[in-house]
Amino acid sequence: MSGHSKWANIKHRKAAQDAKRGNLFQKLVRAIIVAAKEGGGDPSMNIRLKTAIERAKAVSVPMDNITKGIKRGTGEIEGAAYEELTYEAYGPGGVAVLIEVMTDNRNRTTPEIRALLARNGGQMGESGSVAWMFERKGVLEIKGRLDEDALLSCGLEAGMTDMESSDEGYTLYCEPSNLQTLKEALEKAKYAVESAETPMVPKTPVEIADADTARKIIRLIDVLEEHDDTQNVYFNFDIPDDVAAQIEE
Repeated sequence: MSGHSKWANIKHRKAAQDAKRGNLFQKLVRAIIVAAKEGGGDPSMNIRLKTAIERAKAVSVPMDNITKGIKRGTGEIEGAAYEELTYEAYGPGGVAVLIEVMTDNRNRTTPEIRALLARNGGQMGESGSVAWMFERKGVLEIKGRLDEDALLSCGLEAGMTDMESSDEGYTLYCEPSNLQTLKEALEKAKYAVESAETPMVPKTPVEIADADTARKIIRLIDVLEEHDDTQNVYFNFDIPDDVAAQIEE
């Protein structure tokens, strides 16, 4: 069950980009607004909202902003009405890209995303063209080197479906609906859960062996993630260590 974690490699790009976003607070509050709108304002009954709040707290979003976001979502206070959109696209080298946005004006956002793709070696795809290459999963990360057998046993008892290892730690997978149950079981067993999310995970990552193509893909991801309305960018490529070393030179 345990193997090298390609998700850790893939997610590394997103984590690095998140740290550079000047508008990260705004994006996280939008996620809270939409989660509260869809599932109600009680995080104990709305796992999506609970996860959004935890992500916001992790980067020190003020509680006042979080509270106002929940109230805007439930309609207690007025604010812009956001809708969720997912764009399917192709990047350099034919890699598949999913772009999740939250916008109050799709007539502005759609052409802007299309233009970013076109200027950076990508193109918008038709609905259903690349979504089938991904699946939504619960993904939890635990840092550090641990007793792998003990972690595996604990995870399986709580509904884990797979586990991978990396140099930094372990990535555990489960059904999205079981994310909170698995997280609580791990924390009860004194494991420090670094993150718990429900991303779109590529079914079969495509290895990019050419450094120039990898640079172009990374550039596209960067500009897409910098867009104000973008919440998440998912892609199905993996960069081998030797190519990553060339990019970092």
